Amino acid sequence: MKESQPIENLIANRKEKLEKLRIAGIEPYPSNFSYTHTTFDIHKEFDSLSPGVVADKKIRVCGRIITRRIMGKATFSDIFNSTGKVQIYVKKDTVGGDSFEIFLNLIDIGDFIGVEGEPFKTRTGELTINVSRWQLLSKSLRPLPEKWHGLKDVETRYRQRYLDLISNENVRKTFQIRAKIITAVREYLDREEFLEVETPMIQYLAGGALARPFKTFHNTYNIELFLRIAPELALKMLTVGGLEKIYELGRSFRNEGIDRQHNPEFTMVEIYKAYSDYNDMMALCEGMLLHIIKANGSGEEITYGDKKISFKIPFKKASLQELFQQVLNKDIMKIIAEGNLKNLADELKIKRTGEESDRNIFDHIFDEYIKNKLIDPTFILDYPLEFSPLAKGKSGCPIAERFELFIAGEEVANAYSELNDPQEQKERFARQRKDAEVHPLDEGFITALEYGMPPCGGLGLGIDRLTMILTNSSSIREVILFPLLRPEEK
Repeated sequence: MKESQPIENLIANRKEKLEKLRIAGIEPYPSNFSYTHTTFDIHKEFDSLSPGVVADKKIRVCGRIITRRIMGKATFSDIFNSTGKVQIYVKKDTVGGDSFEIFLNLIDIGDFIGVEGEPFKTRTGELTINVSRWQLLSKSLRPLPEKWHGLKDVETRYRQRYLDLISNENVRKTFQIRAKIITAVREYLDREEFLEVETPMIQYLAGGALARPFKTFHNTYNIELFLRIAPELALKMLTVGGLEKIYELGRSFRNEGIDRQHNPEFTMVEIYKAYSDYNDMMALCEGMLLHIIKANGSGEEITYGDKKISFKIPFKKASLQELFQQVLNKDIMKIIAEGNLKNLADELKIKRTGEESDRNIFDHIFDEYIKNKLIDPTFILDYPLEFSPLAKGKSGCPIAERFELFIAGEEVANAYSELNDPQEQKERFARQRKDAEVHPLDEGFITALEYGMPPCGGLGLGIDRLTMILTNSSSIREVILFPLLRPEEK
């Protein structure tokens, strides 16, 4: 049946085949299949066979049919599973007439099957399974995309990620790499004797970062709650309780813009180490990133777009003051201190709505003129203290003990020496709190600090953006399995 027919006709045809299978006594959705080999195992064990040679061994393998070629009383098909693909050969004389007719007429591309048979090499050198028995494992009622091996439509790829994974090998590799990155983060921190903890994603107050939260409601308690912006405050309270080396790897949520760098839910790891400061966090960040790079089989250099990026330690360092002086010939600290960021934005023709905070305006200027110049891993130091309400200040000046790490023009990490003076923290919260509904004062956190928090360094690293860089992906949607999209129009 031609795939150019209306989809409704194709589905109806497959449903008819489903009923015929049941009439023939074939269960189209059995519970399991016991296999002896994955496709990877088959290639590893039998690729050395010479053309025309049949292995003296029966094996069992399963997967989805992705191609088929009918040749009279025999068919060649490729079956695919998570470890790759392998060719199978179904011959009428071998499987029997009835079985062959069912395979030929009622089995489609997209169906899952299990087969048993002997591996052999065709005369052209293609490793193939000579099938003696086959079993239907799942009947596909919808055909795969017409060009399943190269699904291109972006909306379809993101909304129906399962089709994207079937169709595009590079997509499967991207998410395999993402999994390895997460594993490598845990390996490194566990090796350094950090304890992995979990803190609430649903919170009474939205704290830990300046961002608009998602709201939800708890029926039993009859109260409004928030999805966390960051786990920071809860983790620091754990250091008060004596957990001196901890990390949390999980989701956070921000009810803000969506673009190639931002998704409303994202994955990050936050790390806290008592008796350390932001310099210690720099060393930890370098070591962890190098471990991640090596765990993914790379050397100290990777390619991102048309850029070569070196992860050789030590990473570059630069202060905000130096960068603005080099790029714009401006004393950014003086401009911030004198409240002239709006004037600078107007001079640079940065679009404004008139409602942005100084921090927002600074971010726009930085993103427009500085960020894209930071290709190799670079620690940016000396942020204004007023933009860093949870960070310790440098002695005698309004500068935070803080860094942000940029790679390939992307902010990947943020860290500082944590402010542990409860009175100063309370004053900072009060000064920054312009929207009491969105960012109320967290008295519980202040109370915890009043019991005493040791000196502490904290680091947050974005898993999504790091994955973008290590998989050469231009959009955050490429590295999140199910990114948030607008609802489809009916």
